[in-house]
Amino acid sequence: MTTTTEIEVVDLAVTPLRELNQRLHDAKDGGPRAWRIVNPNGAHAIACGIDADLEVTIEGHTGYYAAGMNKHAHVTIDGNAGVGVAENIMSGRIDITGNASQACAATGRGGLVVVDGNASARCGISMKGVEIVVKGDIGHMSAFMAQSGALVVCGDAGDALGDSIYETHIYVRGSVKGLGADCIEKELKEFHREELGRLLEAAGADAKVDEFKRYGSARQLYTFNIDNAGAY
Repeated sequence: MTTTTEIEVVDLAVTPLRELNQRLHDAKDGGPRAWRIVNPNGAHAIACGIDADLEVTIEGHTGYYAAGMNKHAHVTIDGNAGVGVAENIMSGRIDITGNASQACAATGRGGLVVVDGNASARCGISMKGVEIVVKGDIGHMSAFMAQSGALVVCGDAGDALGDSIYETHIYVRGSVKGLGADCIEKELKEFHREELGRLLEAAGADAKVDEFKRYGSARQLYTFNIDNAGAY
């Protein structure tokens, strides 16, 4: 027996954005589990604050803060995403088929964010557990004050990578223009190889673990105590 999933189609050319987001929030209590959003036309804050196991596809480019504060949902942006996409993501997954502007997944606490193209400056700034895979390049000041989680870059990284970093794991396949304060190249241990391999597979990235270098904290800029490592 074949089950057909009902897809709720919302046209933002005729439906107010506030109404769409409210309906996505209400889906926590039931209703369609698959959503297709058309004609986003670069609107800001599309599909923000979802707290339900939904499949949401946005067909087109989005403005600022798309899919912010996401919990549980899988949101696909079929296009480019503006500043702060997936900001403060808690769980779930965000896929961006194009490029991401500044501060992609900033302050994210969990979940997976995959960018098929490039991510601009400050990707993963202050990340707190989110896992990010960028198949292209990232801009300057990425992973600034990054506390935990993992940032995988299949291309090149801009200047000041990992400035003031805490315990986030950074993996870069290409070149690094410059490292930020207290960020150094570190050994790629077996644990890191397994983590990197898992993320590359999850993102569908065409890259091999052996092609990457790992970067992380020299632990000279903040008070580090191994007994509290799990808190970072």
